[in-house]
Amino acid sequence: MNLRSIDLNLLLVFDAVYSERSISRAALRLSLSQPAVSNALARLRHAIDDPLFKREGSGMAPTARAKALRDPIRKSLELLERGLRSDEEFDYSKSNREFVIAVEDYGETILIPRFIDWLTEAAPGIHIQIRPEPSAALTRELREGTVDLALDYFALQGEGFVSKCVLTEDLVTLARIDHPVLGEQLSLDTYLDLQHVVITPRRKSRPMIDLALDKRGLKRKIALTVPHFLSMPAVVQRSNLLATLPRRMAFTYSDHFRLKSYTVPVRTPEFPIFLIWHEALDEDPSHRWLRNHIIALCANL
Repeated sequence: MNLRSIDLNLLLVFDAVYSERSISRAALRLSLSQPAVSNALARLRHAIDDPLFKREGSGMAPTARAKALRDPIRKSLELLERGLRSDEEFDYSKSNREFVIAVEDYGETILIPRFIDWLTEAAPGIHIQIRPEPSAALTRELREGTVDLALDYFALQGEGFVSKCVLTEDLVTLARIDHPVLGEQLSLDTYLDLQHVVITPRRKSRPMIDLALDKRGLKRKIALTVPHFLSMPAVVQRSNLLATLPRRMAFTYSDHFRLKSYTVPVRTPEFPIFLIWHEALDEDPSHRWLRNHIIALCANL
């Protein structure tokens, strides 16, 4: 396809319809009439030779071709916006920019709900896309700009990356509130006698609690390994298993699942949570605005 044959304004329409899943909402976002947006979409469909969106219920569902085009078009538009933007401060209240953040269960449970609660009031046009936990491709994704920020337990090594410690955590053990063995305190002997549900390690390093037990020549009895933290409190609530996880997450789960929290009966060091980005975005006003607010939120947790 010859790019010169396409009106680049059609890409703005594609981006708006994809984000809003609606012709009428896309029209409002672009300050255009609905017929104008429909006409532009029809022209783009003809140029791409694909329907791009199909009616699904009350909205518009993207086709496989539209899904493949989404990231290249969005990132291209963002690069143009950055290049044309002046040095003025980012007007977040009027922006419709999308940010992509890679987080694990911890970030989804502790940080994102609080951040989105504020964001929907302060910047209702901004869209946040949460990617699954940081992957082996994170270095490339941050460098290429397909991921804006990552929240991880490990700093990202390599030239050009910024890893800022925004939180420190320690561990707490959860048990069901009517556990037949436990009382007000959890002893080390009881901790070792009972069985545990644990998270699948994402890296080769072992969980901190197991490293601390190893130093004493001790070992937990692991009955179940699960891929996500969120599985753990549901299992604990209906069994006699124990779960040891980050404190803020443990307290959130103990409230929602009616679980009892205990001090871990072996000393473990605090561990950091890092906010990570590529230095190419250091001076981007919108990116700086986003990360500064996330850092401020973490400081108040």
